[in-house]
Amino acid sequence: MQEQTNPLLCDIESGLCEVAVDQKDTTALETPQAIEKPLRILYFTDPICSSCWGIEPQWRKLKLAYGNDLEIEYKMGGLLKDWSYNSGQISKPSDVAGHWDEVSVHYDMPIDGDIWLEDPLHSSYPPSIAFKAAQMQNKDKAILFLREIREMVFLQKKNITKWEYLEAAAKKVGLNILEFKTDYEGKAKELFEEDVQIGKDSGVRGFPTMIFTNMAGEQEFVYGSKTYNFLESVVLKLYPEATKSPYNKDWNSIFLKYNSLTVNEYAQTTDTKRTDSEKLLNDLTAQGKLEKLTTKNGAMWTVKNIH
Repeated sequence: MQEQTNPLLCDIESGLCEVAVDQKDTTALETPQAIEKPLRILYFTDPICSSCWGIEPQWRKLKLAYGNDLEIEYKMGGLLKDWSYNSGQISKPSDVAGHWDEVSVHYDMPIDGDIWLEDPLHSSYPPSIAFKAAQMQNKDKAILFLREIREMVFLQKKNITKWEYLEAAAKKVGLNILEFKTDYEGKAKELFEEDVQIGKDSGVRGFPTMIFTNMAGEQEFVYGSKTYNFLESVVLKLYPEATKSPYNKDWNSIFLKYNSLTVNEYAQTTDTKRTDSEKLLNDLTAQGKLEKLTTKNGAMWTVKNIH
């Protein structure tokens, strides 16, 4: 019997957190439902996927540049069902701690792996189901919710399988908590299971995976964390007429769009050097305009007081 590697051991080179699934012939997929925008992206991800956190800078930039041409649908992949794995490299939660620290350095995105020593997660299913509950209520707020719980787990070392944190994140992004709890305990689990099945049927073997589809039904699969230029090339291949949407790159405008940013995210979305970006963010913090959350592997800035 083949040894099953724990999916939390992500391949840094490929940028993929891989799960064991039956491989499918992706060329034989049915054409997805009719789309209203030139390109549709099915984005298969997971709240605790470190490579998915690593791709956030270029993903955010892509949405700013080509968002008008993109119809994005988020699907939960089901990265970690439980700890029933037999792997020589990662077989228990504490083994993940050092790996997450390595991933943090590689992607230049703050991740504190100590959560796996202090309050380890038993599964990624509860936060995934919570995302589906948020999505049932409001798709835009669901994306904010996903970001919020990722910040909780990667930077704040909070065990997002616990209801108290899921509820706090839902409140922060403005969801109706009673409705959220009802859906979380009911229909959302079924929707999550549907997402996982769609991923298996589509040949998704890890996260992040993006399936780009144009109006003609032509598809491109993007496996793992890729550069912004790579993602842009896929957009232009499937939709050569795509044009970048102009957007303001001053700090005020970027923080109005994304309330929280790491230095890598700020540098990529504003096309500025990393060193210049970090200096500006620190200066704005000193001026009382931004608030800085420092972790052992980097920092994140949030809006404090914008005038």
